[in-house]
Amino acid sequence: MKKSEIQALIDLIRGGDLSARRESVRRLAEAGEDAISLLVDALKDTRDNDVRWYLAVALVKIGPGAIDPLIGEMRITKAADFRRYAAAALGHLGESAVAPLIREFRDADPDLRGYLAEALCRIGGPALEPLKTMFSGDDPIMRECASLTLWRMGEPGLAAMMESMKGEVGTPPGSGKEQ
Repeated sequence: MKKSEIQALIDLIRGGDLSARRESVRRLAEAGEDAISLLVDALKDTRDNDVRWYLAVALVKIGPGAIDPLIGEMRITKAADFRRYAAAALGHLGESAVAPLIREFRDADPDLRGYLAEALCRIGGPALEPLKTMFSGDDPIMRECASLTLWRMGEPGLAAMMESMKGEVGTPPGSGKEQ
């Protein structure tokens, strides 16, 4: 699909009625990776959260090819609404987004880390093992990111954190069972 056709579909999302928006999302998904950069730019530039939602849905329907461009733009664009919708899209991309999200924690600004954690929480179960590994590591920043993310995941995350800590917790001194 030509760039001008992709832009016309994005414009329909911005100004069309409900059926035009839905049809545009479907056609943008069919356009595939050719539409990603224009969709990410539109997601960044719009001020309308309804439009952001449709743009994010189109990116999710395109699939894992949207992961790196979304994360890359999240590094640059500090706008909370953009980051929120980008994180939601990443979360809906599921397991394929886990490793890139976790890698990004290391160099991300503290604010961006919160959005990355939000995406991992949305992903849920597939993110638990990588977060447990990160929680058990030696890097204090990565451990903190993992612990906060696991905490935000609720019961499954807390159970994973407790399981990771089993080997770290020793027997109390004076119990006769010191190691």
